[in-house]
Amino acid sequence: MTRRALTASQTVGPFFHDCLMRDDASFDVLTTDATEGTRIRVEGRVIDGDGAGVPDAVLEIWQANHHGRYNHPADRRDLPLDPSFTGYGRIATQADGAFSFTTIKPGAVPFDERRLQAPHISVAVLGRGLLNHLYTRIYFDDEPTTAADPILLAVDPERRPTLVARRDAQSGDGVVYQINIVLQGAGETVFFELG
Repeated sequence: MTRRALTASQTVGPFFHDCLMRDDASFDVLTTDATEGTRIRVEGRVIDGDGAGVPDAVLEIWQANHHGRYNHPADRRDLPLDPSFTGYGRIATQADGAFSFTTIKPGAVPFDERRLQAPHISVAVLGRGLLNHLYTRIYFDDEPTTAADPILLAVDPERRPTLVARRDAQSGDGVVYQINIVLQGAGETVFFELG
């Protein structure tokens, strides 16, 4: 049997944004009127190494509900599920790299048998030119448990602020938080390897 070489890696082509973000594929509002918890809006920009906005990135987000339970079969903890909240969203960036989504402030989730993780939102960044998704998190500056989060404590203290959204304002949609996702260069966001 002849052994074949592996196919070379390629970056995602220019078509992916249109395919992933059909009109029925955008989930930038994760809540309904029936969703339990404190509504928040997260706003920011995806920025490249030159400081320019990335116009065709897609963010996939997932999070626990306000009780701290994921809407996933693997989460079997005895915490309430909210039938009106999936905890999943997909957001496209605008021409200037801007993004925004409405959700609820997540609850704390376990890290191990003794410790909890601070409320956070997990984010996967997809984009042209990326061989792999980039995985990061969004924490909240007004959440008292953020400073003691075991994942955040594993990050270099000088880089931790790249993961923390700052509370900006109160609007009709609830509290607004601001955070940018910087793909490389000065102020690069901390990205995690899954595996």
